[in-house]
Amino acid sequence: MTLDIRGYAIVSEDDKIAAADGLTPSSLRNEKDWAYYQAALARADIVVFGRRSHEAEPNVHGQRRVVVSRRAAGLEQRADAWWWDPEQAPWQEVAARLLPEGGLVAAPGGHVVFDLFLAIGFTEFHMSRARGVTLPGGRSVFSLCEAGVPAETVLAEGGLALSETIPLDPAHGVEMKIWRRAGG
Repeated sequence: MTLDIRGYAIVSEDDKIAAADGLTPSSLRNEKDWAYYQAALARADIVVFGRRSHEAEPNVHGQRRVVVSRRAAGLEQRADAWWWDPEQAPWQEVAARLLPEGGLVAAPGGHVVFDLFLAIGFTEFHMSRARGVTLPGGRSVFSLCEAGVPAETVLAEGGLALSETIPLDPAHGVEMKIWRRAGG
């Protein structure tokens, strides 16, 4: 079984994905990034969200979802998605059950999901940066960023290398960098 695990995030200059209230501010929203992100989710065989991200982004397209939450009993199917507590069921078990033939996994966050899949092993991480935006006291893309480690360093130390830069929306200062696993 081969899994292709891809992360997707838009971050501020200070590596934040959300404001102090845990919500994504309008300053981090960009139409071209959103279109890229929605197309990526549409290609995925399964989308893995944190609970807050799942609640903030209703599943209007009917994508197959997994919600990471301590409120789950291992891996359980609910009306809105599969719910998963990684402390009770390992990723290998989840993947074998939901993607027995392998496939494309989109992991668009939030913070807990990014840390989780950084440890499991992203194949790619697509990180857009909104230039000129800072979110003091906000939620970082990775927990190591809370200690001042730049997101790029976290990705490199996680076995990924910068592979491609896309000037996604130069007029609005949004650039995407795609990080890929070496040899991938």
